[in-house]
Amino acid sequence: MLSAATRRQTFAYQSSTSITGRIVSSIRAFAATPQTGGPTSPIAQDGRHEVWREDIYDHDNEPKVKRRDGSVQVIEKLRGFMNYQRNPEPYRDPKERLMDWGELNPTDEDPLRHTDVERKVQAARCMDCGTPFCQTHSGCPVHNLIPEWNNLVFAGRWNEAIERLHATNNFPEFTGRVCPAPCEGSCVAGLVDGPVTIKNIEYAIVDRAWNEGLIVPRIPKERTGMCVAVVGSGPAGLAAADELNQMGHKVTVYERADRIGGLLMYGIPNMKLEKETVDRRVNLLNEEGIEFVTNADIGKNVDVNEVRANYDALVLTVGATKPRDLPVPGRELKGVHFAMEFLTKNQKRLLLTKEGRLESNWDKTNWLTAAGKDVIVIGGGDTGTDCIGTSMRHRCKSVTNFELMPQPPNERAPDNPWPQWPRVFGVDYGHAEVQAVFGKDPRVYSVMTKEFLGDEEGNLKALVTQNVEITDQGPKAVEGSEKEWPCDLCVLSMGFVSPEDYIMDDLGLDVDQRNNIHAVYGDFRTSVEGVFAGGDCRRGQSLVVWAINEGRGVAQACDEYLQSKRLEENDTRVSAFANLSSIPHSMI
Repeated sequence: MLSAATRRQTFAYQSSTSITGRIVSSIRAFAATPQTGGPTSPIAQDGRHEVWREDIYDHDNEPKVKRRDGSVQVIEKLRGFMNYQRNPEPYRDPKERLMDWGELNPTDEDPLRHTDVERKVQAARCMDCGTPFCQTHSGCPVHNLIPEWNNLVFAGRWNEAIERLHATNNFPEFTGRVCPAPCEGSCVAGLVDGPVTIKNIEYAIVDRAWNEGLIVPRIPKERTGMCVAVVGSGPAGLAAADELNQMGHKVTVYERADRIGGLLMYGIPNMKLEKETVDRRVNLLNEEGIEFVTNADIGKNVDVNEVRANYDALVLTVGATKPRDLPVPGRELKGVHFAMEFLTKNQKRLLLTKEGRLESNWDKTNWLTAAGKDVIVIGGGDTGTDCIGTSMRHRCKSVTNFELMPQPPNERAPDNPWPQWPRVFGVDYGHAEVQAVFGKDPRVYSVMTKEFLGDEEGNLKALVTQNVEITDQGPKAVEGSEKEWPCDLCVLSMGFVSPEDYIMDDLGLDVDQRNNIHAVYGDFRTSVEGVFAGGDCRRGQSLVVWAINEGRGVAQACDEYLQSKRLEENDTRVSAFANLSSIPHSMI
């Protein structure tokens, strides 16, 4: 016989399951409406929820918005996730944006850009969950307080929204543009309907804050007298520097490139992240007291041990910059390049243009162009898409994207349940651009490259592939499935394997089995006293938002070390004075 406690638990579970089932059925019924612009769709032809303004003066002149059931009422949040449809802000039209290197997101003047009313509607869809999975380990790596700032946007309290956003995220203007939004993948509303447009709301908050002058330098009131060197100025390095500076330490950031930003400056193309956006934040950090040193390749043109000797602590955030290669016949041919080489050289050329440098003065030997070429990008992911988008803006002749794995399903597979990141088929900005120009998706699945073919002068002219089938032992080539593809430019976008090893060798750091710097997450100390590591060089290749998480974490660990060191130094001074006071006065 079941105990009373067990019966209560069973009843509670059955009741909650029944209630959940009814809610799910109700939401799905509401969600089963025609697409944008349909006769009963709440979304009008302009891409926003239809707005009415008649007879509304009894609600502080608030506009009335069309709901899923066809009624037109004042915006409310209690049942917002049921009443309103997910409506992410669209990118600019593919054929329009291919004519420039401007950001994908619509500008303030663009009619596609969401109004404050539509942003309020989208914020109203946030369910104020008892357990907001969007900010847990399965969602946002920096644990953004998403329900809080969604509610503040709904209430029109934008000043407070940016404060809550900055409480966990140093650089929301970066993540709001380039992050794939794992928070939306774990949104509870996504269980039965489209998730909340969290990413759109995030960059709307921070863009508004910048435009209204709400983001200003925060000068630390006190300084500890301790100084830290941060090596690497990507998102992890900048986050670590920002945190340590606000803790009162003197921070110097060393960057081997000619500009600050690391991956943000040269690894992510301009159409995803305008470089003025990066410079704006870097300039703010500089005003707050952080010193930046460029063209400083620590371990090569600057002795790392000398740097370590001149600072109280050393933080390594050098990224994972060693790319995964493709060792097949013909790899040495001219025309086969790594993705970061391709993207970096393109971005440097764009920056020269913006600075007014004449094309006749450019160094053409360092210029990679896809203009008029048959381009093949090997490898998917964000970087592969960036290479596709860059090639399209170069006016390539064609572009094809090879992926080793099969095409993902259109819906979650049984082994990919919510709240995990949904491994489903999607169309990113680069794919949409190819579709718009060439009329087909550029991706070819389940293929692997067997050989590169060249001409008499050593230039790439084609490559040979084989179809692949996935077995228990991994991918296996299908015999007799060889196919030749014309190719003048091949971009290898297969990820990164580890950080470059010269700094690790000079310092004698321990590494893990993947040749990353060995440092335990949460502790971030390396095998060498006073040296810390965070970001991709410790974790391995990952997202910008994870780099920010690691930068914040390594800063906290470094601060604890510096505070301990400071106490030890103070104790030493006190002991010295105590010993001095014990000396007889006649001997002084």
